[in-house]
Amino acid sequence: MSTHAALPTRTLIQRFRDLSPRLSGATAFDRLVAVCGALAGIGLTGYLSSVIVFHGLHANIPLLVAPIGASSVLLFAVPASPMAQPWSIIGGNTLSALVGVAVGRLVHDPMLAAALAVALAIGVMSAMRCLHPPGGAAALTAILGGPAVTSAGFTFAFVPMALNCVVLVAIGWLFHKVSRHSYPHRPSPVAVSTHGTSDRPAAVRVGFQAEDITGAVSFP
Repeated sequence: MSTHAALPTRTLIQRFRDLSPRLSGATAFDRLVAVCGALAGIGLTGYLSSVIVFHGLHANIPLLVAPIGASSVLLFAVPASPMAQPWSIIGGNTLSALVGVAVGRLVHDPMLAAALAVALAIGVMSAMRCLHPPGGAAALTAILGGPAVTSAGFTFAFVPMALNCVVLVAIGWLFHKVSRHSYPHRPSPVAVSTHGTSDRPAAVRVGFQAEDITGAVSFP
């Protein structure tokens, strides 16, 4: 009785554990690198952007925009992700901000404009091969960022958005170089057969394949 009564409890706990995501391959050192990288990245991005902006003509706009915080998570915590690469960060955020500004000028209802801006930003990023989740926030910021963002118009997409992105990526590249992480990430080449035969490479043939599992569970 007690054994059967305890089983559903363990199953329920296991289900809750399955819902808790874990960053694959993240060691304590990797987490520390991500924390230090974000600290340096956001701090220096804000400082350098302020130096550039206040020596220019745009001293009334924000020095840092919220999507940069999300970009820094990808850049420093998962630098191998396709969505954390330089073109994804710079292109994704900048193009999405341009889309947001354009939609905001054409659609005057804020909620409709916000929905259209995010949807169109996803389409543009996908077409330009720079899909970057914080780009959705960049499009929203262009719509809901307040008078300073609205008055800046298309300038907002370049200063501070593109400026923040370029500075952040440069800091990320330097930081990963010092911490001996590969960035920009270059995927490993696909294994090829070195014997001139039609057999699949050994690295692909080892272990269980999908057809092995299918054969094992199929009935004769």
